[in-house]
Amino acid sequence: MVKSQSSTLIRCPVPDVFGFVVTNFVRNYPRWSPEVQKLTPLSSGPLAVGWTARQVRIDQGRRSEADFRVIALEPERRVCFRGIKDPFEINYFFEPQQGHTRLTFSFELAKLNFAMRPFEKLIRVAVKDATERVVRDLRVLAERELGQKPTD
Repeated sequence: MVKSQSSTLIRCPVPDVFGFVVTNFVRNYPRWSPEVQKLTPLSSGPLAVGWTARQVRIDQGRRSEADFRVIALEPERRVCFRGIKDPFEINYFFEPQQGHTRLTFSFELAKLNFAMRPFEKLIRVAVKDATERVVRDLRVLAERELGQKPTD
């Protein structure tokens, strides 16, 4: 199992950040995660438990395609995605903190296929770097677009 979690303080209230991440997920996800080359909703309507999408990603030169589903959605608290065929789970947690939002992003890869096992240590480092970049990029975008000056 490969697991990583990163957190940041976004200087915007939880309802605004939750809306930026969840309500506007289809528009914004490829923007804070530029590895996503294409995101195609497979479900209609807003994100809800059971909503599905397909993403095409290019990570470190490797192209992958994965379908995923929303498996948990707690308004202004959490959204969780799980791969339909691929063994990954992604969580975004939203916590109020003095009028701002503590955003925590976690990624878990339940198992590595046999061919990837020799590279597990490198994969762990890449996943940690990616979780840190996701929260940083998401914070900068959200603060810029929700009316706050981004912090460095």
